Amino acid sequence: MEEKDLRSLLEKLTVEEKARLLTGADFWTLHPMPKIGLRRLVLSDGPNGVRGTTWDERDTSLLLPVASGLAATWDRAAVRRAGELFGDEAVRRGVHVVLAPTINLHRSPFGGRHFENFSEDPLLTGVIGAEIVAGIQSRGVAATPKHYVGNESETERLTYNAVIDESTLRDCYLAPFRRIVDEAQPWAMMAAYNSVNGHTMTEHSALVNDVLKGEWGFDGVLVSDWFATRSCAGAANGGLDLAMPGPKSPWADGALAKAVQDGEVDESVLDDKVLRLLRLADRVGALGEDEAERKTAEAPPEQARASIRELAARGFVLLRNDKSLLPLDQEITKVAVIGENATFPAVQGGGSSHVSPPHVVTPLEGIRRALPNAEVHYQRGARHRRLLDPIPSELVLDPQGEGNGLRVEYLGDEGQVLDTELRGTERLTWQRGAMPEGTRKLRVSGRLAAEVGEHVFGVNGTGNFRVEVSGREVLSADVKSSSEIDDPLGDMLAPPEQRFNVVMVESDLDEAGRVRLSVEFTPLEVDADLVCVGLGHRPERWDDATELEAALRAARDCDVAVVVVGTNDEVETEGRDRNSLDLPGPQNDLVAKVIAANPNTVVVVNAGGPVLMPWATEASAVLWTWFGGQEYGDALADVLLGTAEPGGRLPTTLPAALADVPVPLPGVQPVDGELSYEEGPLIGYRAYAARDITPGFCFGHGLGYTTWSYDEATLDGDAVTVKLRNTGDRAGREVVQVYTADPLRLTGFAVAEAEPGAEVEVTVEVEPGAADVRVGPSSGDLRLDAGR
Repeated sequence: MEEKDLRSLLEKLTVEEKARLLTGADFWTLHPMPKIGLRRLVLSDGPNGVRGTTWDERDTSLLLPVASGLAATWDRAAVRRAGELFGDEAVRRGVHVVLAPTINLHRSPFGGRHFENFSEDPLLTGVIGAEIVAGIQSRGVAATPKHYVGNESETERLTYNAVIDESTLRDCYLAPFRRIVDEAQPWAMMAAYNSVNGHTMTEHSALVNDVLKGEWGFDGVLVSDWFATRSCAGAANGGLDLAMPGPKSPWADGALAKAVQDGEVDESVLDDKVLRLLRLADRVGALGEDEAERKTAEAPPEQARASIRELAARGFVLLRNDKSLLPLDQEITKVAVIGENATFPAVQGGGSSHVSPPHVVTPLEGIRRALPNAEVHYQRGARHRRLLDPIPSELVLDPQGEGNGLRVEYLGDEGQVLDTELRGTERLTWQRGAMPEGTRKLRVSGRLAAEVGEHVFGVNGTGNFRVEVSGREVLSADVKSSSEIDDPLGDMLAPPEQRFNVVMVESDLDEAGRVRLSVEFTPLEVDADLVCVGLGHRPERWDDATELEAALRAARDCDVAVVVVGTNDEVETEGRDRNSLDLPGPQNDLVAKVIAANPNTVVVVNAGGPVLMPWATEASAVLWTWFGGQEYGDALADVLLGTAEPGGRLPTTLPAALADVPVPLPGVQPVDGELSYEEGPLIGYRAYAARDITPGFCFGHGLGYTTWSYDEATLDGDAVTVKLRNTGDRAGREVVQVYTADPLRLTGFAVAEAEPGAEVEVTVEVEPGAADVRVGPSSGDLRLDAGR
């Protein structure tokens, strides 16, 4: 519709009707207004995939690599494709607005949400973010860059005041948002929880009305982060357009309409917000003609799997490849695969970005599938997960005989069954209103395949648990929150666990060798925003020394050892910053001992944010693989065996030592409510260069399976022409990076591809006025001076 048509619809609404549109109808949807043809809009979390309106493992969504992994491609076309996949998935799931991408910077490696952000560099973040936004919106779905602005820490994230000087704010933290507004024109944007320089972002008129909407010309909807709206008139006059979630907010129940009627908020301010909302609805096809005309919601195409697999491999970064151990010989006969993350990979981080994928290909599965004729020996070697392993679904039968999984019964005040359903065996989550009305407790049951002997079980969640095994009570306990997280997601991010031992005897097992397991759970609040409950199990006692020796024996006996180590979605999560950069548990010791046992060791790091790697210089090969999404294992096998190039370059600096980190742990922890960005613009590679410190691996670093010579670079206006040659024996891909030298700043980049021995010429658009320009494959390897 044209603007005049939108304004004519606006004129048909009363003040009360207009105000009602600006608070959500519920957690994920907006109010319709049939008299003007406005239908219900649906919003969904989306940084990793489009979850939809439920937290339910049966309602699956495509799971892409995390944002850092996408940025590691340094490839505009590749990330545009990722955005298109997000958009297609949103259409399939009936979602109009995807709450993504996350545009905050990697200010510190201790940031808990590091994985969900693209890069430590404003230019790379802005370019990649703009492509994601453009890809999503090409499908008629709104993207929502977030969190505007200064939201680089998770500690006290709901309340801290970020103190940032004007120059740093403009040049670093606002810069990627501005680029995205200029290049991709997002239809929505999210205001952060935190304050900046004394004003909460849902009321920050200077940064919203003056900068975002005025100076930059943003014409979309500014939505609050969930529960971030703190006032009525203050938020309205400060530039916020939509308060989420509903139905309760400071604007609800007539409060905003009354503020207009009392003169605290001018009606023109209200009209501007509603006009923006109508503009959004028109753009996503929820205004005017019947929504049946919108794209049909088809099943995700099978080709999406191939695209996700290719995206994952394109972002893997080969940090080290001594003696060209990689790619492995595809005729290899004996491979040892070692490490917990080989069978329990971290494919996404914790928090609101979480989705339930249709499947996850583990590294072990991927390697075995790629090497059908080889002996692939697996050993866990060490444990590092805080919670017990979830029970595999194939080991649990529904007591009512409908398949594999856990039977959930919703119980009323007197224990009566209000409803029942078959669920999965991973941690179960219910959003507010998802349980039948009148539910007071849950009963979760299943028939578990088990052997006689000692077993360790664990229940996790906040509330009262009563557990029975084959009719005998084995636990009755109140499990209290141990979380230090003050967050709407609460114990979902760090659930407390109660472990208990059970000795199974013959009489516990039925004729099929199964035991009846029943867990009765009474949550502290059944009407909480989220209710979560989980069940873990270990069939026998774990002996660290025995398991380590088994792993080392496998490494010694095989041609090559692939050790998969990393973090998980508790270590890296929304709501909490990290307290260490070490690999959790005894993984560093495991890696060092495997390297000593077999010099042909490939270390695969499955982490979203930096970890210290004290063994890095001893390993023959180190491959950084991020949180790789649902096709992770197959993508890993592709790269290990050379079917695909490890195409990634680091979008963030990896430190060599804790003392080198530019913004160490205290830098992400507010003091008396204030978080001082006292380092100014010196984060990441900028700080390393300014202090003349060599990191473990430089920003932009990444090896391929070929080599390149940089032959010539010429600066002409705002473009650098670079000639380079593939000097290896196979086709390859190179990311050509252009920096200003003093101070060191990324000013442009481009992808080059060439056959063996071929010369290629690429043109790199650089920031206007860039001077003293250097060219090379990373910030630490600048080989050519382009002049000016």
